[in-house]
Amino acid sequence: MDPLIIAPDVLIAFTAVALLLCLSPGPDNLFVLAQSALYGRRAGLRITLGLCTGLVVHTAAVALGVAALIKSFPLAFTALKYAGAAYLLYLAWQTLRAVPVTLSANQAGRPDGWRLYRRGIIMNVSNPKVSLFFLALLPQFADPARGALWLQFVLLGMVFMLSTLLVFGLLAVLAGSIGEWLGRSAVAQRILHVLAGLVLTGLALRLLVTQI
Repeated sequence: MDPLIIAPDVLIAFTAVALLLCLSPGPDNLFVLAQSALYGRRAGLRITLGLCTGLVVHTAAVALGVAALIKSFPLAFTALKYAGAAYLLYLAWQTLRAVPVTLSANQAGRPDGWRLYRRGIIMNVSNPKVSLFFLALLPQFADPARGALWLQFVLLGMVFMLSTLLVFGLLAVLAGSIGEWLGRSAVAQRILHVLAGLVLTGLALRLLVTQI
């Protein structure tokens, strides 16, 4: 048995796939963009950390076989789906009813770091499609001949998390810079709130119509 639990060429291929998937438009990176534009780059980075923490849960689910269990029981999938959609709609409602404020007041009125971090976790964990996606993706890059599959899944999950941190972190910095510049205008703030609210509502509706 090769001493390396994952072959270097497989690791490189998986990293490339992970980076491309993180760059492609999806619920998580749209969420980071919307929240970064509203609350600044630090907010986006905290949400990104929360999303990465959520990926720990999904990686563990695949390693422990929980994702396969969710796939076998549609009721569990549906419950998670509705919970995630309800949370996104709640965030959309909060965003749409927010009033434009001055830049200094906006700094004081932003959600605290823990709340933003928690938003990222809830957003990611409450989407059962992520676990099912990991269930479909990770085994393609695992090789039973190289050792324990659960350990390979954990290592691959960590690579995916690092890729997410890199890509989403850059998105947060870029969107946050634009959002802070626009934040000096009450009209621009209102437009940002409406756009972010529509994005969150769209993500909720998208989650509601997803199937196993």
